[in-house]
Amino acid sequence: MSKTAAVGSRASALPPDERRAAIVEATKPLLFECGEAVTTRQIAVAAGVAEGTIFRVFADKDELLVATLESLVDLTDFEDAVRSIDAALSFEDQLVAVVTLVRQRIADVWRVFSNVSPKLREQASRPIADSDAVTELCAAHAHLLSVAPQRAARLVRALTLSVTHPMIAPESMGADEIVDVLLRGIEVRAGGAPA
Repeated sequence: MSKTAAVGSRASALPPDERRAAIVEATKPLLFECGEAVTTRQIAVAAGVAEGTIFRVFADKDELLVATLESLVDLTDFEDAVRSIDAALSFEDQLVAVVTLVRQRIADVWRVFSNVSPKLREQASRPIADSDAVTELCAAHAHLLSVAPQRAARLVRALTLSVTHPMIAPESMGADEIVDVLLRGIEVRAGGAPA
């Protein structure tokens, strides 16, 4: 194999911050698959780098895993996905799309965090931040709300978490059912019709 061919099989040179981000992205699916047992060799192969490159941008495997967990809980991708929901949909359909995204996020984070040590979980844990994108979506429909948009956004997240998280809910509710409870409650109105 020529030197040119060998170089061509490796990732191109990147600034350290970009290389760090690329390694974290390559690690995410491996954390889903292997949990904390993932090896730096597996990560290097997935990232297309030499194993030593990992240790030029991370002090050790734990630092890489914590950075990956922090990336998983970061809201940026979630916020972008919420903002990409079609504004032409009804408010109810937009909420179903939001709840679907929240449910997937809960499942992904739980799946990974349940496969790592408490030490790593603690290092990557942080309070759940409000979603500006969900608040904005609710604010666009403020005339339909009985509470402030930020409170509505928090209620969407809280109800979805409480009926989706496997440690809380014995059986998960679907996105349509969650939105129905959010918008109409659980009370039956006169004549037996849902509220």
